[in-house]
Amino acid sequence: MLDVAVIGGGPAALSAALNCRQRNKSVTVFGRSLDSSLLFAAEKVDNYLGMPDIGGEELLNAFYAHAIKNGVEFRECRITQIVSMGEYYVINADNEFIQAKAIILATGLSKSKGIPGEMEYLGKGVSYCATCDGMLYRGKKVAVVAENSEGEAEANFLADICSEVIYVPLYHPVMELKDNIQIMDGKPKSVVGEKEKVSALELTEDTIPCDGIFFAKNSMPPESLLFGLQTEGKNIAVNRKMETNLPRVYAAGDCTGAPYQIAKAVGEGLVAALSAVAAIDEMERNAK
Repeated sequence: MLDVAVIGGGPAALSAALNCRQRNKSVTVFGRSLDSSLLFAAEKVDNYLGMPDIGGEELLNAFYAHAIKNGVEFRECRITQIVSMGEYYVINADNEFIQAKAIILATGLSKSKGIPGEMEYLGKGVSYCATCDGMLYRGKKVAVVAENSEGEAEANFLADICSEVIYVPLYHPVMELKDNIQIMDGKPKSVVGEKEKVSALELTEDTIPCDGIFFAKNSMPPESLLFGLQTEGKNIAVNRKMETNLPRVYAAGDCTGAPYQIAKAVGEGLVAALSAVAAIDEMERNAK
């Protein structure tokens, strides 16, 4: 079991992971490749103290190298779900389940926009993981809305379980779908429900009656990762210790709101790490 799982990959995530390792905690960073960070694309960074005129890619690589040198482990994957088990959390990392005592969310700004009804029907027909929830829709009709080709694997899995799968790609080209999957073009407008359950997916020019809707997103809304996580608008709600409303769950960086600056992200990552370490130490003392 990990002491700390860090979800992200930017400055806040790397700062949090480094500071956990320097306090002898086992930590893994779960996220996308470094070039997916907004900082990676910055031509020049002028406002990070002591490092004027540095390129974003160079700065991010320096952060990464520092973390690696101190024993931080990295795993490039998509996190679809985090579940509380009381004394620890279980993370679904590309359908491998990993346990951790504490979670630090450093997911950055969510680039994926939700649609009306999406959060309202989460767990009531809306899902972000076909292998997690697909069996609930055996013999039923589902829609898959995909922002990237990872949705094809989700749809193919569902095609073996469900009576009908409608695939709505928001990218092109679609490469590897099973023959019994119907492709439908259109932009999702809203999730429609009746009696606390999903009943349809509304597109710009069509409506798909269905029992469930699976979203394959480039980045996940934080509240969809962890049930019960409190947010303020699009931001994760935290206090000065970077604590969320959930025990041993912390957040840092752009996902907590403005200002969207590297120095703020690095500082919040440090604070989140210190808070996580203190909570783990207290939990272990109490268990003796």
